[in-house]
Amino acid sequence: MIGAISSAYFIGLTLGAVTSDRLITRVGHIRSYSSFASLASITYLLQGLIFDPWLWFFLRLVNGWAMVGIYLVVESWLLLAGDTKSRGRLLAIYMIALYGSIMLAQMGLGAASTVGDSAPFMVAGLLGSLAVLPMGILPRTAPEVGHVEPLMPQDLVRMTPAGAIGSLGSGIGIAAVYTLLPIYLQREGMSVGQVGQLMACAIFGAMALQYPVGRWSDRKDRQTVLLWLSAACAVASLLVLILPTYPPLLMVLLFLIGGGIFAIYPVAVSHSADRADARDLVRVIQGMLLINSVGASISPLIISPMMNRMGSSGLFVAFLVLHAGLASFFLWRRNNNPSPLSAAPFAATPQMTPIGAEIRVTEELAQAMTNAQAEQQAGA
Repeated sequence: MIGAISSAYFIGLTLGAVTSDRLITRVGHIRSYSSFASLASITYLLQGLIFDPWLWFFLRLVNGWAMVGIYLVVESWLLLAGDTKSRGRLLAIYMIALYGSIMLAQMGLGAASTVGDSAPFMVAGLLGSLAVLPMGILPRTAPEVGHVEPLMPQDLVRMTPAGAIGSLGSGIGIAAVYTLLPIYLQREGMSVGQVGQLMACAIFGAMALQYPVGRWSDRKDRQTVLLWLSAACAVASLLVLILPTYPPLLMVLLFLIGGGIFAIYPVAVSHSADRADARDLVRVIQGMLLINSVGASISPLIISPMMNRMGSSGLFVAFLVLHAGLASFFLWRRNNNPSPLSAAPFAATPQMTPIGAEIRVTEELAQAMTNAQAEQQAGA
């Protein structure tokens, strides 16, 4: 049931990513943002008031749809705020704010839960309501939201199999970290405060390791980087299974696992961008987001039954199998279809909306792809 309720959130995210832009275009950014934020607050408060698994499934579905609407408004505003030269810096600030807030929320979970079981839901509802205020007092200059159809998954699989499979596997891993890792930690005897601290370690790894991994992937064949990231996640997962679960040791391993799992997605996106036409960069990144969202939607549904049968350790068995499979696939692809050194510069990428994909297409990235295509034509 936990797996089903967790999947509902990511299903809502996926549905919102392909429908919410039309709503924003019709009613405007200010009203859309206020509606989405209010709807998200309502879902939090109702979860704190009423415990019913099927109601929670519906509320989490609605919450995912509302949250991606909020992201759409914020990211389209960021897109308007900067030109192609400054988008890289804006994306970096956005990532720090996004991951930093997730870390703070995890670290504060223990303190909030001491007030009562419903307290975290009440706090989330209050924050959701407060989030309307900054948008309400900003100058009402609404950006334009264009609708771009992403490349379909089957097209991306043909164009860049390693990128598509990496994006799918990353979605499965990221969703499991967010939804099932807290269950594992709680069943291992951790208090709510310890669960929050260990989750914060995993999120901190996601934020801290993206840039060094990205710079490494700029100098190396990205398929090789994907291979090593997957292998490292598999080894770290194996160590969690065979070593004692002491919090200090687990903090280090979760830092590495979180950093590796979250880094696979941006490297896979950059690998796909290396093979895209400069005119199709936004569509390619949007298609990769769609594949990633599908992976996130099915993740709790396929991993939670393993935890039912094998106990809490089933989560890390799933991580081990997933990343060993990814490493094997990337090894096969590298040996059979080696890729040249990366053409496009790496850009760290959180899970974004289709509009957010446009933020990622900086002037540097577009120019690099244009130069790479010109060199290929000259060589031909």
